Amino acid sequence: MGSGHHGESIAPARERAAEAGAAGRVTRSARPVREAFAADGTWLRVEPLAPDRIEENFHPVGRPYHSGSTFLCVPDAPSWQGGHALGAQAGEAAVREVATEARLTRFRRAARTPVNVVCEIRPQTADRRPQTADRGP
Repeated sequence: MGSGHHGESIAPARERAAEAGAAGRVTRSARPVREAFAADGTWLRVEPLAPDRIEENFHPVGRPYHSGSTFLCVPDAPSWQGGHALGAQAGEAAVREVATEARLTRFRRAARTPVNVVCEIRPQTADRRPQTADRGP
């Protein structure tokens, strides 16, 4: 994913992204990840630590992160087919939505630092409970 506002540069970038199957709604970005790993694979996604509610982001780290996202990520969203933006500095709920749309339904916070969160994202697995033999009446 990249960003830019120069039309003559964006047009060929969109063409290349479409040829690679990468263009489209933001949530489509997780689908190639899902298809790339084994059924029991794990995607570790490092994101800036952002709460789901904006008012919880007003602290010394959150303010510059939020403002950077507001001026870079959100204005760039319309350049993607579908024009969907997760919002300025998406929280874990938005990241979970992206993963879920790609059928990656097991989601947990694996680690946290003062400025980042690591999300462990995995596909749903088949029910693996042990089978018991029917012993009859």
